[in-house]
Amino acid sequence: MYPIIVPTPGESITEVEIARWLVEEGQYVSLNQTIAEIESDKATLELVADVAGVVHLHAKEGDTVPVGSKVAEIDESATAPEGSESSKVENNIPIEETPIVEQKTTEKPIKKEEDHHSEIKTTPTAKAMMKEYDLNVDDIISGLRRIKKGDIEQVLSAKDNPVSKEEWTEEIEIIPMSPLRKKLSQRLVSVKNETAMLTTFNEINLYKLMEIRKRYQPDFQKKHGFKLGFMSLFTKAVSEALKLHPMVGASIKDEEIHVPHYHHISIAVQTPKGLMVPVVKDVEKKTIAQIEGEIKELAAKARSKKISLQEMEGGIFTITNGGTFGSMMSTPIINPPQSAILGMHNIIERPIAENGQVVIRPMMYVALSYDHRIIDGKDSVGFLVKIKQLLEEPSLLLTGPDPYLSLFDL
Repeated sequence: MYPIIVPTPGESITEVEIARWLVEEGQYVSLNQTIAEIESDKATLELVADVAGVVHLHAKEGDTVPVGSKVAEIDESATAPEGSESSKVENNIPIEETPIVEQKTTEKPIKKEEDHHSEIKTTPTAKAMMKEYDLNVDDIISGLRRIKKGDIEQVLSAKDNPVSKEEWTEEIEIIPMSPLRKKLSQRLVSVKNETAMLTTFNEINLYKLMEIRKRYQPDFQKKHGFKLGFMSLFTKAVSEALKLHPMVGASIKDEEIHVPHYHHISIAVQTPKGLMVPVVKDVEKKTIAQIEGEIKELAAKARSKKISLQEMEGGIFTITNGGTFGSMMSTPIINPPQSAILGMHNIIERPIAENGQVVIRPMMYVALSYDHRIIDGKDSVGFLVKIKQLLEEPSLLLTGPDPYLSLFDL
């Protein structure tokens, strides 16, 4: 019997949840076949059969199991069912396409409703239960108590106040929280309780940036195969601002302040499972095109549940874009153990004063939430102002936030 062991998804993870079995007890599985999905507090991972054989399950869907525990076994001595793909491979039989044969299924005859019951209203839940237990309206009515005065008064009242077909029904759908969302909830609450979080705001005039992006978009897309977005430009600006304000990327560990000299930037991505935060590593060494391509690749992996834990670890600063959902302004919550997060928002054309004239410009509010225990107002405000300067004059992204530093060897 070959054991299926829960792998170690990351240093801080001690248990996972069996989200879904993709095979049944006693089923024959092939080599490298995906047999289950497991959820940790950071991502959804897959369990794969390392050998072929008959699988025996030792855990149920929804069970929380420790990392390193045995959740299934595969009987390697079992032979593949006759005619299966595995049996053909084992016996060196050429695999051919099998014609699809239409199979007839035997179903219970559905009880027909009497015409005089056609006006009776039934909720979707009741309909589903009636179908499950093979009941119709006559069966339900015959099982009720005798009609009383209150029933008649209720019917008369309904006639005087007819219910609209579009009226909401009082039905509640109960959805269990996934381990990912449970952990996210715990982290968000702990951040509010354990940090001295403040938020500073500014606004950015994106007129020049949008004009340059529009001008070079066709050539960029032709060369690189994907469009140039705003996130890569903001990520590059964050990296340049971190060079001048490294404390914004620092963190507290064991009553010490750790200040990294690399720029691993976390990018918040909304997925069906909840918010995930993949990391673009060494942003300070990469071009805009490299950053844009990596962001798109990581976001696609996160949404398709193919992202690894290594691709979500090591970030020193987070960028989140609520503007994609129409948010005008917000106070983003720090992503621990990081000490700061930048919130982007919706781009709205507004009248502003420019060189003594009122002009319409595409404006974005930005917010920087930070832990005031280690980041002072000078660094937090200066950091956000530097991002504003870099994006309002994109040529500075080529020369750095202050070209005279290089000129004077400072």
